[in-house]
Amino acid sequence: MDAGEARGDATLDALDARAPEVEWILVNLGTPSAPTEEAVRAFLGEFLADPMVVELPPWLWRPFLAGVVLRRRPRRTAEAYRAVWTDAGSPLLVGTRRLARALAERAPPGVRVASAYRYGGEERVDRVLERALARGAAVVVTPLFPQPTASSSGTIEAFVQRTARRLGAAGRVHLAPLAPEAPGYVAAAAERVREAEARLAGGRADHLVFSFHGIPAKVDRREGARYSSACRATAAAVLAALGRGPAGSTLAFQSRFGPAEWLSPATADVLVERARAGDRRVVVSTPGFMTGGLETLEELGLRGRRAFLDAGGEELLLADPPAGHPRCQAALAEAFESIRRAMTLP
Repeated sequence: MDAGEARGDATLDALDARAPEVEWILVNLGTPSAPTEEAVRAFLGEFLADPMVVELPPWLWRPFLAGVVLRRRPRRTAEAYRAVWTDAGSPLLVGTRRLARALAERAPPGVRVASAYRYGGEERVDRVLERALARGAAVVVTPLFPQPTASSSGTIEAFVQRTARRLGAAGRVHLAPLAPEAPGYVAAAAERVREAEARLAGGRADHLVFSFHGIPAKVDRREGARYSSACRATAAAVLAALGRGPAGSTLAFQSRFGPAEWLSPATADVLVERARAGDRRVVVSTPGFMTGGLETLEELGLRGRRAFLDAGGEELLLADPPAGHPRCQAALAEAFESIRRAMTLP
């Protein structure tokens, strides 16, 4: 742990010691507890059993999940996690905790900030929420997914609401999502692109790829294309903040799972196509991933880069995630404050 993390922990400990008026919970997807086959199997078993993530009839999906997916996939996934694991733990966990510490340092008196996850462990959001409510505080929950869809922000919101009803505390729990075009968030994502380009030879990418997590196309259609529209809106806003038009950029979707039709184009295909088209230097921006994790660091930063170089590219850089940038943290704080001002505190 570095000195900054130690100071952040001290801040959280100080906030824990007083009775908060409001608890603010930042919720990310989740992560295995270790880069081992056993830990990954436990995590995937919970994640992929969520009907809001895999929308197949349970009688069909559950036996296939137990008998095929959880027998084959954990070994490969554990190897991928080992490639990006840090001394402090999972990159997603480290990034989410750092974000909570940063927001705790800027939080007004009477506000306690915590990180939580939709899946796994003592920091699963229902457990964190239950402990917060037991302290008597009102609670604000922010899913760390600016582009809304059932399998990310939707499952967090539904789980939080079910937990609040079960505890008889629905009126004390409030949601504060981050909008896909929130100015500070967009400014942070744009600055991350500039930082990445500054590291390139020549200081400018031949092409900019915006990569968002994919979802099945039928899910997007059923939701009225709210997810794909939000992804396009974020990418367009970042381009505007960079002073660029759509030429020289591509919006793509990654992390496909299963044989169904998913949103396209696939990021993996786009990276190869750009290299074959003669683009030698590419920056990949992932504004839908607020913190670093397996999908960015391993899928894009390792496998994506390798595929790009093998196809004739020379440099592929992954823009840093927006959550660590002060402008993004300010945008999250603004979303929280807008809800907090409207709340009736106990």
